[in-house]
Amino acid sequence: MSRPLVLLHGLWDTPRLFRRLEEELLRRSPQLEMFAPHLPHRFGAVPIRELAARLADLIEARFGQVTPLDLFGFSMGGLIGRTWLQEHRGCRRTRRFVCLGSPQNGTLTAQLVPRELLAGIADMKIGSVLLRELQRDQALLEPVECHSLFTPTDITVFPGWRAVLPLGSRRPLPVLTHRQLIMDPRAVRAVADVLLAP
Repeated sequence: MSRPLVLLHGLWDTPRLFRRLEEELLRRSPQLEMFAPHLPHRFGAVPIRELAARLADLIEARFGQVTPLDLFGFSMGGLIGRTWLQEHRGCRRTRRFVCLGSPQNGTLTAQLVPRELLAGIADMKIGSVLLRELQRDQALLEPVECHSLFTPTDITVFPGWRAVLPLGSRRPLPVLTHRQLIMDPRAVRAVADVLLAP
């Protein structure tokens, strides 16, 4: 029996973003249970730690405290997922964590954003307090099977080759833009391959 899969959307997105991926996953694995919670970011004003706490509440309400699961995060969703894994004991119940175009090492596009106005975006600055603290405690991810997929030509998470977790596999995808990572059929198939691997 497969584990439930939690899908986390990014900034300025909603769970509708995952329609193509969900269709591909269900075509291959019709019994797969998926949960794509809506995490309103208020245009990037909500801090990532606050979003991770909200995610913790939603996961507990849906699956209880111990049900094992897999986790997928696109863009900012991957950073929310990592914060949940490391700061809300999610790593104790997560088998596989897959990030797609996620600013795990920050993005230059966030560098000039003032934290006073857009704290969530500011959390994605290279060298932010959040990223430094997650990096310091990265050993918490060791029990989790981690995968990073990205495009080197990404200009949303820039430079794209830094959109990787500190652990696990790293795979560039044959698309050019950030949006194509979740929309292009080639990328969707590649992501499904990783998510549905035994």
